[in-house]
Amino acid sequence: MSTPDDGLYRGDPPAGGYSPAPGYGPAPGYGPAPEYGAPPYGSVAPGPGYGPPPGWGWQRRPTNTLAVLALVLAFLGPLSVVGLGLGIAARSQIRRTGEEGENLALAAIIVGGVISTLLVTMLVFWILVLSSIGSVYDS
Repeated sequence: MSTPDDGLYRGDPPAGGYSPAPGYGPAPGYGPAPEYGAPPYGSVAPGPGYGPPPGWGWQRRPTNTLAVLALVLAFLGPLSVVGLGLGIAARSQIRRTGEEGENLALAAIIVGGVISTLLVTMLVFWILVLSSIGSVYDS
């Protein structure tokens, strides 16, 4: 298990030595350090930078409270009729005032109409079923 190693062990430098590292030129010049603080009078101000934070300079229109209330009530079973009515009132109020919430009011009208229709249909069905059961026992 011997290998010819010319008497060198692992870690010895090569016999001829290392060649010198290649030379580098001088460091590039960067100029003077920047000055901090406000620019002197009469100098040109820096560019616009990042600008104002988001939402700065304009205000969002408020959401119509009646439209939100109409949508909530439209999902509450027997109160869906109230939600339907409030949705209609909210849409006319939104057109007058220019507030946000047009789609909320429309959703309240649709959901309130569908749920109210289902409730009335179920009520008519149960009235018919109960009247037919009552007529069977009356005979």
